[in-house]
Amino acid sequence: MSKIHPNIIRQLFSLLLIVLMGYLIFKAFAPFLTGILGAITLYILLKKWMRNLILERKWKAGWAASMLMILSFFVIIIPVGLTIMMLTSKLGSAANKISEFITVIQSEVSRLEKYSGIEISSNINTDQIGSLVTSAIESLLGNTLNMFISISIMYFLLYYMLVNRKQFIESIYTYLPLRAENISIISDEVNSIIKSNAIGIPLVAILQGIVALIGFYIFGVTNPWFWFVITAIGSMIPFVGTAIGIIPVVIILFSNGQNWQAVAMLIYGIVVVGSTDNLFRLIVQKRLADIHPLITLIGVIIGVPIFGFLGLIFGPLLLSLFLLLLKIYKKEFIDKEEEKPVVEPISAKKNPKEESND
Repeated sequence: MSKIHPNIIRQLFSLLLIVLMGYLIFKAFAPFLTGILGAITLYILLKKWMRNLILERKWKAGWAASMLMILSFFVIIIPVGLTIMMLTSKLGSAANKISEFITVIQSEVSRLEKYSGIEISSNINTDQIGSLVTSAIESLLGNTLNMFISISIMYFLLYYMLVNRKQFIESIYTYLPLRAENISIISDEVNSIIKSNAIGIPLVAILQGIVALIGFYIFGVTNPWFWFVITAIGSMIPFVGTAIGIIPVVIILFSNGQNWQAVAMLIYGIVVVGSTDNLFRLIVQKRLADIHPLITLIGVIIGVPIFGFLGLIFGPLLLSLFLLLLKIYKKEFIDKEEEKPVVEPISAKKNPKEESND
């Protein structure tokens, strides 16, 4: 009976300890995960500017990092904060509007009952649906507001990454148990996906929101900027899209007796706003990174429940890295095993005398 080599036992024991301690560390840092991921995202977006400020402008590392962090605060954090404040202030009126939407739908359904003879409206509980939708909105805003708790951690890590860039990169090559060439492949993949999603997804959403905003002004929609924000946010959510902003606006117009504006807004939303989605995504993806739409779609579905709002960026990244690691594993182990030369058995080898006779 063959015994297991002591080196294998030690290796398995070491791996078990690494996995266990890694799990405990990850569990402790889970509440601050959005801050860590945000720091990684901003580092990838700002590292080129940081390099230019230090090498070309001859700035000190601390001053350059501070300036870029302040710039990111005004460009990213403040607009997001103002958007959340606007949504919070509109939450009460939005809840009332939701109840009005459902009431209008219920009245329209009751008309259909007269022709079909099938009772439907009695099964629709307006108050219950309204409270569910309102609680969902409050939960979404609450999760978004909780992200600001991680901002201090995000900027602390970002400052270290920017100021100590070389040490940060060296630590990655030191601690990751992969070949240097494979780490470089993963680094390129992470850079391209984060740039594509962190820039591409919000850019497409804002462009679609602007197109919808033009329609809101043309057809006399009240609070057009509020619905612009809702449409832009919906554009980033799979299966929901800009319909989360267009459909309520159409219902409001119908409820206000603006029938032709409602029909025109519906056509505008489907034809104009809907068609610009593919156009904008095609242009942005060619400029940034050509990521397969299925990876983006499935990645967002996976990432949002795990990472929250940042799952729009890190969900596709997680899926892409999983597929990339499968390729690396195949290249490291399976392909090399197949490339090994087949050793012929001794019995199959020819006798030297026979070879000389040949």
